[in-house]
Amino acid sequence: MSIPTADQALPGRDQPLTVDPHHFVSGERFDGDCPAYLKQLIIGMGCFWGAERRFFQQPGVAVTSVGYGAGHTPNPTYDEVCSGHTGHNELVRIWYDPQQTTLEALLKVFWESHDPTQGMRQGNDIGTQYRSGIYLLHDDELALAQQSKQHYQQRLSEQGLAEITTEIKKAGPYYLAETYHQQYLAKNPNGYCGLAGCNVRFD
Repeated sequence: MSIPTADQALPGRDQPLTVDPHHFVSGERFDGDCPAYLKQLIIGMGCFWGAERRFFQQPGVAVTSVGYGAGHTPNPTYDEVCSGHTGHNELVRIWYDPQQTTLEALLKVFWESHDPTQGMRQGNDIGTQYRSGIYLLHDDELALAQQSKQHYQQRLSEQGLAEITTEIKKAGPYYLAETYHQQYLAKNPNGYCGLAGCNVRFD
């Protein structure tokens, strides 16, 4: 239930995993760098299957993928991440069109769609890879995320709920998860989804 140091983490590998880079729903590519006309948000909110579906259904989202980040091990596998020895979180990378949606709108979905007060877990999913997190590239975006956290904390506190444990950090290396994890709930409509919010509106 604690994140290992870089010295403690698994060594990983030099080569990335082989992943089909085409989105199962839209057919758009999700590998490489974010296209210049789009913006990027990376989030962790428990098991990435349900979290990704929540976001690829949002207006203005161009493409999503699931992967691993905010840890140490290069190019980890799912089993390595689940061991707790990589430091990584299960993540959803969202590329969105700023002409059609905003970071604020996507953060509202983030806060309302999971319980950000649970530390290293979401419901029955327990471990460092299930922690709540927001990862962005630019300082002004990080400041906006911090403001949204403070705002949602007020809403939670009004309902007598606990303190938010969400980590908000500058985005580091992001490693695509294996193909079978990508858009998992579109491929398996009756598959497991552990998403459960606090039933507290952001606004």
